[in-house]
Amino acid sequence: MNRYDDDFRENIVKLHLEEGRTLKSLAEEYHICRASIQNWLKLYNEECLENANKKEERDYMKEINRLRKELEEARKENEFLKKAAAFFAKEID
Repeated sequence: MNRYDDDFRENIVKLHLEEGRTLKSLAEEYHICRASIQNWLKLYNEECLENANKKEERDYMKEINRLRKELEEARKENEFLKKAAAFFAKEID
């Protein structure tokens, strides 16, 4: 049975919470069982209930993930608007 140290488990949890990585992608990349990751997430969330610092850290990671998604969406919208502006500029000429 594979044993993973605390730093490794915490890194996997952070990749999921902060970067929004899916359990499937993490399991495939690191060759670990999805059930293990789910268990680590469960343990981390339980620890957050007892430890205010951990809860605050988790909340920051979730906020970072949300902001990354929001930024990516804004970039996509900006790119679309640039293309639309270029298209309409050609039509005016």
